[in-house]
Amino acid sequence: MSNASGEMHKTRIISELKGFIRKLLQDPKILEQSLIVARARLKEGAEQGQSEAQMLAIIANEVSDTTSIHIPEDPSEHSDADKLFLELLKDVVEEEEALY
Repeated sequence: MSNASGEMHKTRIISELKGFIRKLLQDPKILEQSLIVARARLKEGAEQGQSEAQMLAIIANEVSDTTSIHIPEDPSEHSDADKLFLELLKDVVEEEEALY
């Protein structure tokens, strides 16, 4: 990746994250609902032996269905911001479980 295209990529990611954070600040219930979904689907997925990719795709779809956040249904279409959000949801749930 050339330096110019690398900078453009960083700028695009920052722009996506700014828009996403703006939505979270405007509607704090998004985080609460997203964590509820992640907790349920990660537990269910682990019980059913689903792969991490399958669980994250299910979480993405349900978050899109139940909040104002839109994450594409096809994981290959997830932006870097989408992937980061899903990974953070998974990490937070795993950290919660480690505390108990």
